[in-house]
Formats: sequence, structure tokens, C-alpha cells
Amino acid sequence: MELVIGDFIGSNAGILALAVLVIVMLWKAVRIVPQSEKFVIERFGRLHSVLGPGLNFIVPFLDVVAHRISILERQLPTAEQDAITVDNVLVKVETSVFYRITEPEKTVYRIRDVDGAIATTVAGIVRSEIGKMELDQVQSNRNELIHKIREAVRAMVDDWGIEVTRAEILDVNLDSATRAAMLQQLNAERARRAQVTEAEGKKRAVELAADAALYAAEQEAKARRIQADAEAYATGVVAGAIRENGLEAAQYQVALRQVEALEAVASGQGKQTIILPAAALEAFSDAFKLLKGR
Repeated sequence: MELVIGDFIGSNAGILALAVLVIVMLWKAVRIVPQSEKFVIERFGRLHSVLGPGLNFIVPFLDVVAHRISILERQLPTAEQDAITVDNVLVKVETSVFYRITEPEKTVYRIRDVDGAIATTVAGIVRSEIGKMELDQVQSNRNELIHKIREAVRAMVDDWGIEVTRAEILDVNLDSATRAAMLQQLNAERARRAQVTEAEGKKRAVELAADAALYAAEQEAKARRIQADAEAYATGVVAGAIRENGLEAAQYQVALRQVEALEAVASGQGKQTIILPAAALEAFSDAFKLLKGR
């Protein structure tokens, strides 16, 4: 049996060697790239091609998978750097950057430490942008600052085949002295606003009181005007009666007023002592005669 096997191998050694070579070549030629990676292929030490996800073929023994690059999004460790604003305030800025590799051939052959290069670039851009702003602008315009930093970082790392997806400012910290000064300024601003509000309230109260006094004066003037119109009308009526009936009508009106005055005095509470001149008694007598004549 052994002799038979030996004779078979001996007579077919070339074919077996060729089969083994074909299998090895197929094994070397086929490359399956995962969805989250890209392969950088070198031929004789030089860049030849980049294999994308899926089934790929290369030339065995000539092409070599030199680099396996992940194209997943990555996050740099949170970094903190110092920056000085235009108004000479020292702030500590915490930043976080997310990026992914889009062109592995550039990343592999143009930059060695990707994370370190991006971190250094972000630190320089953050210092530069904050150095153009005042502290109040840094606090209030954070979205605008983040947008500027993101765009600047994207422009800087574009030659490295990297896409910066997000660049965030997590926090802006101040030293204790600056924080105490800001707190004092905030309290002073609150006190100023309270005083302004109180002054505006007093001013409004004075304006309302003046409006009320003006309204009361207008109403009083209106009432006086109406009363004057009524008296003028009554005087006109009396004057007309005098013109039509002569002096007797005037005497009648005088007698009527005297009787009404006497009634008012008599209807008062308590006891009244009235001293009347003799001419007044004669006037009342004439008034009663006139009233009887009517």
C-alpha cells in the first residue's frame, strides 16, 4: 500500500506541486475587506491601490497589504488648554474632537501621529480664535466660536485625508479671582436693574397721578360749563318772560325765590332764630299776593 502511494506521488509530484501553488496563489490573491476598514496595498514598496469593503483581488507575491485602516469615527481624548482673551482674561478651555479617516493613502504617507497632530492643531486654533474675542463674547457666542473652530480644523486636516465631523467646546473655566470679579459685577448689574425698575415704577406712578388730576380737572370744567349753560338758559328764559309780561314776571320770580328760601330755613333741624328787617316782611307779603294772583 505504501509502495502504491509512493509510486502515485512520485509519478504525480509535479501536478501536486502545481495544485498546491494554485491554492496558495488563490489564498494570496483574494482579500475580503470588512465594512469598517480599508486596506492600503503596496507593490515593491510603493503605494499601489486602496481596497474598499467587500471581495477584492490582488497580485500574489507582488502586492502586499501594508496597512489596515479603520474608517470608523474616532474621538480624541478630552483636552484642556489655556487661552487669553482680548481683555486679558486667562481661561481654560476643554475641547473634544471627533474625526474619521476618508482617504487612508494620505493619512498613512503624510502624517505619523494622527491623534497628536489633530490635538495640536485644535489647541492652536482655539487659542487663536479666543484671542480675538472678549470674555463676554466667549461665554455668550459659544456656538459661533465652535463653528469657527470646526471650519478651521477641517481646512487644516484636509491634506491628511481626515474629515472632522465634530469639534465641541465642553467647558470654559476661569480662575478664582476672575470668577469673584465677575460675581461682583453681576451683583452690581442686578442692583442697577433693581434701581432702574424702581425709578421707572415711581415715574409711572407720577404720570398716572398727573393723568388722573388732568382728567378730574377736565371733568370739573365740563360740569362747570354745563352748569353755566344751564344758568344762561334759565336767565334767557327769565329775560324772555320779562320782555313778554313786564316787571310783574320779574317780581314773581323774586317772590318765588324768597318763598323757597323760607321753606328751606323752616325745614332745618333744631330751632332757628331768624331776624328779618321790616322790608323783608313786606316783600314776603307782596310775594304771597303775587302767588295768589297766579
